[in-house]
Order: sequence, then structure tokens, then C-alpha cells
Amino acid sequence: MTAALAGALLATGTGASAAAIRVPPGFAVSVYARGLSAPTAMAFGPDGRLYVTQTGGKVVAIGASRRPVAFAGGFRTPLGLAWRGTTLYVSRAGGLDSVRLAGHRAAGRRTVLSGLPYKLHQQDNVVVGADGRLYLGSGSTCDVCRERDRRSAAILSVRPDGRDLRVVASGLRNPYGLALQPSTGRLYASVNGQDKLGQGEPAEMVVAVRPGRFFGWPVCWPSFRLLRLVGSCAGATPPVAYLEPHSSADGMAFYIGDSFPAAYRGDLFVAEWGEYLSKRHGRKLVRLQFDRQGHPLARRATTFATGFVHPLAVAVEPSSGALLVADWGSGTIYAIQSTRKLIAAPRMTRRRAGILE
Repeated sequence: MTAALAGALLATGTGASAAAIRVPPGFAVSVYARGLSAPTAMAFGPDGRLYVTQTGGKVVAIGASRRPVAFAGGFRTPLGLAWRGTTLYVSRAGGLDSVRLAGHRAAGRRTVLSGLPYKLHQQDNVVVGADGRLYLGSGSTCDVCRERDRRSAAILSVRPDGRDLRVVASGLRNPYGLALQPSTGRLYASVNGQDKLGQGEPAEMVVAVRPGRFFGWPVCWPSFRLLRLVGSCAGATPPVAYLEPHSSADGMAFYIGDSFPAAYRGDLFVAEWGEYLSKRHGRKLVRLQFDRQGHPLARRATTFATGFVHPLAVAVEPSSGALLVADWGSGTIYAIQSTRKLIAAPRMTRRRAGILE
């Protein structure tokens, strides 16, 4: 999504039905919550409630009643949120804010970061790293250009108090989704590629983020057809996975619940928002398989669920193990669970050629 269009568009669906969502045999879909307005990100809080950012600027909380309740507002296009203890961090256009949880209410709001560059894209998801620092995706200000500010098209890191801002990785046109791998603490990002190379290129990608890595943009891009980088790619790190071109690979989560068969544990699920005016690409949830050591097993994803309007955020419900998918287009959060105990499918053991950690 771009910052300009995200701020202008509203959720279009009403009365969304779980029956529209198609999943593999052995899984079932239910409506977890409805009545949201263009949900962009989800995170469970220390009180057990699900907190959701909405494009219009609000953060809502969803408890046992499954009804969204206002928690905080006034954020400019918030696209990410993360909890550190009882403090909620919200990424929004131009910066990062925080609020404290006091009972069931928000208190002590403050600005953590401000003045970050944004235009075509903005600041995206935020996560708390294993080192206690905050990691934030910061999109490019253009489709293809030379940025003047190193804080654009990058993964940033900052202390929770807003000090010591660093550029961790660069060359990332729009690093929307962030997810920490629970078994290793590695940080992964989903990245949206440039727009004007035709319908078949470039691939969206998932990358493994490490300090100092450069991922190619704007002079190098991932080819979906060739499964390699193309262009002026000296010094560029290839992605771990090449996703469908123009699918808008966005929110993602590693599956750590107990509902799914064992073969799914540790796999990465990515929401593909799709295109604004076409249904040709994306609008689905895809799966990337990982081995027991936490390494990706394939360079392309497989489709797991379809039938969404515009899926954008993914989370795992701690108590039930359900995989939650927030559909920006319908204002609905769906829960996907296993309906029966399945025999775990054997893990692929083929060589992981060309894949980096």
C-alpha cells in the first residue's frame, strides 16, 4: 500500500462471511471480529485483548465480546503496532508514538520518533527485537529513485525511549511486514517491489534482515521468473523467497500455535493485499515452509487461503492457536483453525540452494 492511497480509501465490505474464505482440507474458517474500519496491523496486549490499528488513525481493542472498542486515536495512517511490557508502540506516517496501558485505557502518550521521510510510502510495521530495541520498516518516498535520506527504503532500529536511531538494512523499496522467528530471533521482512516492469516482474520478496545488508533497490530487483536478482546487483543480498509480482506482500507471522498440524509449526504466513483495481494478483494468504533449524525450504510460497478482499495483517491467537487474518477490504478478522488432527506431512529435505539465513 502507498501512504497517499491508504489514507484516501475506506473499507468497502459489509457483512463479510467466513464461507467466502477457502482453505485446505482439514481447516475451518470463522469470523473472529467484524465491524472494523480498514484494519492494518494486529498484536495481542498484556491484558489478553487483541489490539488493531486502523487506516483512519484509531487503535481499537477486541476482548471476549469480539466487539472493537476504541483505545487510542489521532495517529496519521498507523500501519504497525507492538507491545513492550505495558507500553504500546504505534508506527505512523513520519514517526513512531507510544501509549501506556492503564487498566483498560490508554495513558501517557508520547512521541518516540518524528520527522521521518514519507511520501509514496511511509513507516510500516514495528516489532520488538530480541535485544529489546524497536525495529521499524520505513518505505521509499518514490517508486524508483535515489533517496536523499538514508532513513528511507530501510529497516530502522531505535531504543524504546527514541534514542540511538540506526539504519540496520537498506535497499528495501517498501519493507511492509516484519516478523521475528521465535526459534532463532532472526528478523524477516516482506518487501513490495517496483511498479513499472510489467505484469510478470518484479517479484515481491521476503528477506532475512541483518545489520549492514543491502537488498538492491533501486538499481537491482528480484526476478520472479529467474529466481535471482537482476540489474546492478553488486553487494546485494538475495531474498529468501520470491513472491508473486504486484501481490503487495504485507503483514506476516510465524505460526507458533498448537491448532495446526505439526508440519506447520514454525512456517511463515504472509498476507498478500493485492492490487487496487485488479484481482489478478494477491488477495490471498501464502505459506513459506521452514525446516526445524529455522531455514526456509523453498524460494516460492504456496497459497494457503483465498477469498479475501484485501488481507493485510496476520497474527496467532495465543490461547486457541488460531491463525488470525485481518481483511482491510472487508473490515473483518478471520480465524483459521485445524478441524482434525492430521498426520504431519514430511518436511522437505532437499538442498536449500542459494538461500541465506
